Amino acid sequence: MLEIDQFTYGWLTPTLAYLMSVVGSLLALRCMVRARSQAGHRGWIITGAIALGGTGIWVMHFIAMLGFSVHDATIRYNVPVTVLSAVIAMGVVWLGLSIVVHRRGGEWFALITGGAITGLGVAAMHYAGMYAMKTDVTVQYDPWIVLLSLVIAIVAAIAALWFALHVEGIVATVGAALIMGIAVCGMHYTGMFAMRAHVADHMHAPAGAQANQLLTPLIIAVSMATMLMFFQVGITDIDEPDLSRIRGQYASRFWPSDPEESIPQPKFRADDFPTEQFNPHPLDPRHRR
Repeated sequence: MLEIDQFTYGWLTPTLAYLMSVVGSLLALRCMVRARSQAGHRGWIITGAIALGGTGIWVMHFIAMLGFSVHDATIRYNVPVTVLSAVIAMGVVWLGLSIVVHRRGGEWFALITGGAITGLGVAAMHYAGMYAMKTDVTVQYDPWIVLLSLVIAIVAAIAALWFALHVEGIVATVGAALIMGIAVCGMHYTGMFAMRAHVADHMHAPAGAQANQLLTPLIIAVSMATMLMFFQVGITDIDEPDLSRIRGQYASRFWPSDPEESIPQPKFRADDFPTEQFNPHPLDPRHRR
């Protein structure tokens, strides 16, 4: 059995992976606060799914994979399958968030259903990403550890969806994002611990892109998009006031409903124009004696 190293660059890759998972989770939770408080919540759910599924889960996974290596083995990545894994991550998170927001069948039914779908989808993303990894050695997985990773993924998904429904306030949101980051990283490294690599005969050199050629541009692109969304959402207040009434007041000032109100009525005090300083026009008949 070949030696597998999850920390080729030390603690750099797991630390960066955890930080990106926290950032994606934090942005998703802030988007869900707005989705709960606004009628047109579809856009916020999509944004939250991109943040959590794209950055919190997919980017975290492949940053961690940058630190993965197998001694005496060549690793390449299948580009279409790698991109498909990102689509799976964002799609299942969007489905889970949509289920819990609508709460059909009650909150706990929605949480369990959405959590199961999201958790299994996240696990599918993980193992699709592993399938995209091509090597010149034989790869096997311990089924019991794989099952444990599935359980962790489902429990983590249920917890994340519960946070999405109930967390309010910046302190609680940051705390929930930190917990979600631990859960996502825990699922990833549990699944990776199930992997075994063996030397095999008649194995050809793998085809595909190297990790630095494929993963680095994809990670940077998704991370930059997430950071732009984070700046847009993060600089605004979580509990945004309802401005519809204020806008209506401003509109009524410029477009009054009463036609007589369209003519401004000046208001003067009695002593604004003293009679001794008032000189009427000499041709005005109203002031002729």
